[in-house]
Amino acid sequence: MKWTAAVLVTLVAGGDAFSIGGVTNGGRVSTVVKSAVDEAVSAGSSSGASTQDPLLIRAARGEKVERTPVWMMRQAGRHIKEYRDLCKKYPTFRQRSEIPEVAVEVSLQPWRNYQTDGCILFSDILTPLPGVGCDFTIDEKLGPIMEPMKNWDDLKKMKPIEPYEAAPFVAETLKILRQEVGPETAVLGFVGCPYTLATYMVEGKTSKEYLEIKKMAFNEPKLLHAILQNLADSIGDYALYQIENGAQLIQIFDSWAGHLSPRDYDELLSPRDYEEFAAPYQKQILDKIKAKYPHIPTVTYIKHSGALIERMASTGVDVVSLDWTVDMTEGRQRVANGRKAAGLEGIGGVQGNLDPAILMANHDTIKERTEEILKKAGPTGHVMNLGHGIEACTPEENATSSSKLSAISATNRFPIHVI
Repeated sequence: MKWTAAVLVTLVAGGDAFSIGGVTNGGRVSTVVKSAVDEAVSAGSSSGASTQDPLLIRAARGEKVERTPVWMMRQAGRHIKEYRDLCKKYPTFRQRSEIPEVAVEVSLQPWRNYQTDGCILFSDILTPLPGVGCDFTIDEKLGPIMEPMKNWDDLKKMKPIEPYEAAPFVAETLKILRQEVGPETAVLGFVGCPYTLATYMVEGKTSKEYLEIKKMAFNEPKLLHAILQNLADSIGDYALYQIENGAQLIQIFDSWAGHLSPRDYDELLSPRDYEEFAAPYQKQILDKIKAKYPHIPTVTYIKHSGALIERMASTGVDVVSLDWTVDMTEGRQRVANGRKAAGLEGIGGVQGNLDPAILMANHDTIKERTEEILKKAGPTGHVMNLGHGIEACTPEENATSSSKLSAISATNRFPIHVI
């Protein structure tokens, strides 16, 4: 039997066994599911929990919450039939992400279907690049394509971003989303980090090995640092722009920094150290956000980041998003260790980390793996999510089925043990 992304949301949201039948037109989950979630929220409120901010925002700040919030990376998109139908009318990704009413509809589809606690802006990490002087196209099969940046003369094409000129549609989309989802759901913004953006700019397209940017890093590090600094300045401003127009949390994606060795990721040992080419520029963006909006929680995600968790935590990010290759218990401990080594207060939050492929398994497997993650993560400072974006081939049809789920109670509290 096939199961869908809705199963994950239902397992985390809680209640006793219940049906997902009775879906209304537009794909909303059953009133039974919604009732169970509302009951849990009501119980948390009566016990003194603050509900002024959405559940997900409070959890990301490390506050005690009534249940674990859930959303899914790449939750909007190709696995949803409504989205595939929309693609027929708006065939290019940039149409779907840059026409506000279309971007709003795509953003809302998974929220309506699964009642996630977060509704993320439908956009792309490359969206601000034309505003910094690097235009691109997106081939529906090949992905993004742009003129590669190879030398100092190419660097001269870069310019500081003016977000309101470069991406006015982002502001409009965020404002509408805040109105549409209401106060219980968090509207999530996101940006790409300088190193990951630079991989596209230097390679000129997607890559498997990232050899061109690594050649630049090792042979012309000053040029790469200049590119990264320009990006850090502009992406920091772009993150502020999203907050000023309605984003309540910012997730920063440095997806391809996981291809760097720890030496090249940071500056722990020498000027040629993840923190030379990735972490310092992540930190600049995070610091810019916290300097102006200290109440806005931040999340960092890097794919295949098992070797970098302590370094990710040391940047001061509020939540480290773990991929599925990391054990949640170990991940929590390593985040806490990274923060302690950097002199930061608190153990830090985590997000994740269900293998997206599990959503193609049977119900019992999904339930078992979800429960395991929730138990290991504990009740505080955890946002349930996938360990990477949802796969396009994930079946959706059972999101509207009447199959019964033995769900985790929203009031279950699992202790967390961090030394």
